[in-house]
Amino acid sequence: MSNTAVTDELLEALDYEHYWNGLSTPMRDDVNPLSKEEKIEKIRSHFKSIMETLGMDLNDDSLQETPLRVAKMYVNEVFKGLDADNKPAIKLFKNGYKYKEMLVERDITVYSYCEHHFVPIIGKAHVAYISNGNVIGLSKINRLVEYYSKRPQVQERLNEQIARALIEVLKTEDVAVIIDAEHLCVKSRGIQDTASSTVTASYHGKFKNETTRKEFLTYINLNA
Repeated sequence: MSNTAVTDELLEALDYEHYWNGLSTPMRDDVNPLSKEEKIEKIRSHFKSIMETLGMDLNDDSLQETPLRVAKMYVNEVFKGLDADNKPAIKLFKNGYKYKEMLVERDITVYSYCEHHFVPIIGKAHVAYISNGNVIGLSKINRLVEYYSKRPQVQERLNEQIARALIEVLKTEDVAVIIDAEHLCVKSRGIQDTASSTVTASYHGKFKNETTRKEFLTYINLNA
């Protein structure tokens, strides 16, 4: 595969969609889609049952609205990335500056949820690409990171989803994504290790070259 451009024909030839589906968040396809209101009501009801099972008194003023608050938070905030309608629209611009070096955006906030325990994953994403003639607005990179973060995740998949989305949008393989995050499933339960973090990386195109990769790592202040 070329290190510069990815055409629609090439993506089709490589069965790109099949590969992409392998990286997709596991979703059922045998259920009727629910409206946001229906999702909120079902989650509210189920979470109310969970709290009652735990022995909590939902007649208490502090707890009465908790099931609804949790339901709204799940649907409208922390898991809004499960709704394809929330995927950011990204417009390409011509690289009129003729800038041919890598563009790096570092320290992008990652706030996701571990799909194994539904507790937060908090960290930073560092993203780079080399333009093959097109660029995107900087804020769109942040929005893509946010979109894929706002769903139950494992960090390796999140890393690849962001990278593959950028490859698809920019029509170039020359993309790199690193995520450095803390998992509250490690910090707040089980081993309760509060000092560790997890780093994952996805290098494509020119970033597979050691020199290019080292330059990227230097920009984000990570040891090569």
